[in-house]
Amino acid sequence: MSCICNQFPFLFKKLLGQWMFEKIMKMTFYGQFVAGEDHNSIKPLIQKNQAFGVGAVLDYSVEEDLTQEEAEKKEMDSCVSEAEKEGPDVIHREKKYKAHRQFGDRRGGVISARTYFYADEAKCDKQMETFINCIKASGGASADGFSAIKMTALGRPQFLLQFSEVLVKWRQFFNFLAALQGKSEMMILDQKLELEQLEASMIKLGVGAKNDIANWFSGEKLGLSGTIDLLDWNSLINDTTKISSLLMVPNLETGQLEPLLKKFTAEEERQMKRMLQRVDVLAKYALENGVRLMVDAEQTYFQPAISRLTLEMQRKFNREKPIIFNTFQCYLKEAYDNVSLDIELSRREGWYFGAKLVRGAYMYQERARAKEIGYEDPINPDYEATNRMYHKCLEYVLEEIECNGKANVMVASHNEDTVKFTLEKMNEMGLSPSENKVYFGQLLGMCDQISFPLGQAGFPVYKYVPYGPVNEVIPYLSRRAQENRGFMKGSQRERSLLWKELRRRLMGGQIFYTPVY
Repeated sequence: MSCICNQFPFLFKKLLGQWMFEKIMKMTFYGQFVAGEDHNSIKPLIQKNQAFGVGAVLDYSVEEDLTQEEAEKKEMDSCVSEAEKEGPDVIHREKKYKAHRQFGDRRGGVISARTYFYADEAKCDKQMETFINCIKASGGASADGFSAIKMTALGRPQFLLQFSEVLVKWRQFFNFLAALQGKSEMMILDQKLELEQLEASMIKLGVGAKNDIANWFSGEKLGLSGTIDLLDWNSLINDTTKISSLLMVPNLETGQLEPLLKKFTAEEERQMKRMLQRVDVLAKYALENGVRLMVDAEQTYFQPAISRLTLEMQRKFNREKPIIFNTFQCYLKEAYDNVSLDIELSRREGWYFGAKLVRGAYMYQERARAKEIGYEDPINPDYEATNRMYHKCLEYVLEEIECNGKANVMVASHNEDTVKFTLEKMNEMGLSPSENKVYFGQLLGMCDQISFPLGQAGFPVYKYVPYGPVNEVIPYLSRRAQENRGFMKGSQRERSLLWKELRRRLMGGQIFYTPVY
């Protein structure tokens, strides 16, 4: 189906010619789902939506058109380090966090998320400039705009894989130590390890010398009560440290901290550092332009690193107001733990928590990869379990808003039941839409029957607004075709509303969609 959808526009263009193809696309499919070709041409649509109380999350939706073989080659080249190519790993590597060619094309089974493949550092710089232009356009278009970015667009994904594995291994090690102190059954937020007992346990295991262990858990990593806290302790980013020095994991067999890989080349060191620098540049532009920056979620083998880097940005830039928003995929079994941990950390450190809650975009791919490679399926067992997880995460954030007032959440959902659930909870908790802490988000061209009534009722609501030249957004439009096909199949109500609108247009003599630009 994906192949057919991707090829059809090109056959259509060949048959009609470029001018007629673009004209018809702008009157139909492109006009429905894409706002315009550049940041100037999208302004009329943004202003029109604003008149109805609907804001914009700008997203430059140009995508690279690669064959499956080209995508797989790019992925393997960018996810396998020089050390891995030269010989066996220093320590056991987790299968989940290694590149596998059969899943190298990360577009497989994904219809609602854009995919970036690494080519070189110059391309990452160019993509950063595109994000900067998007941030500037958001700032110029409205006083309260959002802009979205993807970490895989900003650097070599090898770092995201490796950093994710390091974070997971340290979490596993911490859980092991918690079990030694009889705290493994406690709620994760209450797990605290006594420093002296922790040092004794680690020395007994032969893991490091006493002075080394004390240094691991010094300074800001110590809780006020003199205990070690998982959240504070798990902060690994330090601007003055070589990035590769963070990629160390405990080896219980040797009693030593060991590098995840036996060596990193000078270029790999620079690539890792440049990714962080690009992220920092974007965050500063967002702050300067009064734009809130949403970091999109990606596959679970990248996500621990993406979430940690996003959290570090929140610590730095969310001191006075919410600028950086992390995305939580609620189809994941660990979604609630991730949301509650980050909120707890924001509460302790006094910064603004910002979240976008989504159900998730990579379910089929994640399940197939877990089954084929041999690790636990990270996805909830069924759609109802995902709905419960979404509402559980959402309710926790709303409670934090009610109690603390420093959390903010975007309910990014096309599900009417979820929107009703949110409105009911806001009413119960006395949360007013004028507080501007709970936002709603839907894609441009979809679920207008949700977005516009919310906007006219005074709730902060946003459309995810894609834009870009007709020829270069064809991959995006192909995915929209597939997503809308599946979405409409299960939505009798929306079909009824569409027929009503069609009858209205026929009666009013307005058959075709007319672009606003």
